[in-house]
Amino acid sequence: MKKALVYGNFNILHPGHLRLLKFAKESADYLIVAVNSNKLTSDPNLFDEKIRLESIQATSFVDEAFILNEDILDYIKRTKPTFVVKGKEHQIEKNKEEEILKSYGGKLLFTSGEIGFSSLDLLNKEFEINDSFIQHEKKYIQRHNIKKDDLVTLINNFSKLNILVIGDTIIDEYITCDPIGMSQEDPTIVVTPLSTKKFIGGASIVAAHAKTLGANVSYISVLGEDENYTFIENYLKNLNISAKLYKDNTRPTTLKQRFRALNKTLLRVNHLKQHYINSDIEKDIIKTIKEFKNLDLIIFSDFSYGILSKTIIEEISLFAQNNNISMVADSQSSSQVGDISKFKNMHIVTPTEREIRLSLNDFESGLVILSSKLKQKSNPKYIFTTLGAEGVMIYNSNKNELLTDNIPALNLNPKDVSGAGDSFLICASMSNTVGSNIWQAAYLGSIAAAIQVSRIGNIPIKKDEIIKELNF
Repeated sequence: MKKALVYGNFNILHPGHLRLLKFAKESADYLIVAVNSNKLTSDPNLFDEKIRLESIQATSFVDEAFILNEDILDYIKRTKPTFVVKGKEHQIEKNKEEEILKSYGGKLLFTSGEIGFSSLDLLNKEFEINDSFIQHEKKYIQRHNIKKDDLVTLINNFSKLNILVIGDTIIDEYITCDPIGMSQEDPTIVVTPLSTKKFIGGASIVAAHAKTLGANVSYISVLGEDENYTFIENYLKNLNISAKLYKDNTRPTTLKQRFRALNKTLLRVNHLKQHYINSDIEKDIIKTIKEFKNLDLIIFSDFSYGILSKTIIEEISLFAQNNNISMVADSQSSSQVGDISKFKNMHIVTPTEREIRLSLNDFESGLVILSSKLKQKSNPKYIFTTLGAEGVMIYNSNKNELLTDNIPALNLNPKDVSGAGDSFLICASMSNTVGSNIWQAAYLGSIAAAIQVSRIGNIPIKKDEIIKELNF
């Protein structure tokens, strides 16, 4: 393994330092930074060595950093780094490290860094979880007599639930890029990839939300025989989710890549297959599900990638009805044709406006009429039509109650809207299963969605995060 060494005081980590560290990291497999201890320098303005070390450790390029208490030449002789990297300004000087490096085949490298040096550190900040910009809908809260204490009780009761999630697993990969400019050969934007970060998505993030919100969760899905199988398996295992993951070598694990620059998505690339799973896997899934005991809720998370076949849906639905288990479904069709109406007798369904129109082949009727038609076609008890920036429309089929109501989007400054529907689905469904009315469930789901869109990528929501936002 090639190791690069950078050393210095690093009193204030400035842009020049970041350029140097970026170059050093790109030149080797492993970057070591030695921060001079206070006793090695006579500079009276030097900050405490621990503070200087912490600033180095916080950068994304550095693999190892420590406080140097010996002469740097002794350290180099002992550890024999492949490269010692210094600023360009040192190239015209006599460098004391050069002779030692030559003795064992090491090299001295100089750089002034590149413009765009700090892009990675700056852009990685968008993956940090910040306070969400939630603005509560006071009229809705008053209209349905929603009280904070009641919602907290519901959230705390999530721990009583046994939930099964079945559906399509997706990995979302965010590739952070540095924009170079416009190509001179053709009108194409040119970027340089800086870093990649993977998140679980699809049905797997629904299961993860359920777990971090407190429930006991089981998960069933079909993945490819590839490295992403291991990524998903380890992620779910770390969350203590009981997962039954089938391998299908005729399909890759679905991977959706987003190339991003300057906080904007430039391009999406999907790696997937959409054919149905084979009959052997189908039969095994049905057999596995029928062995479950004491389930409170089954969630179908469908992306039309072939896992939720007609047979699986019908068999699971019959099993749930015979055992008095609540069922909810989401059938997404953002870039494919899905059909939410194939899920019959669900307790809750959460289509987008486009998805409900596709399922009914109706592109003219209003939202209430669409909900009424879907009720007649597939008999869901409650319909939450998600409307993006316009929030959600609630359709309540119970007689002698309010038929419909709306909750506008509660987050006025979303960073990434992907995953909003999944977080809404799971939180609203869990709330209703532990005894909330539909209005409370919809509001808790809306808060979960508002939290989700406040950060980049799918990050499982914790119940404390939702309780924190109940400040109305």
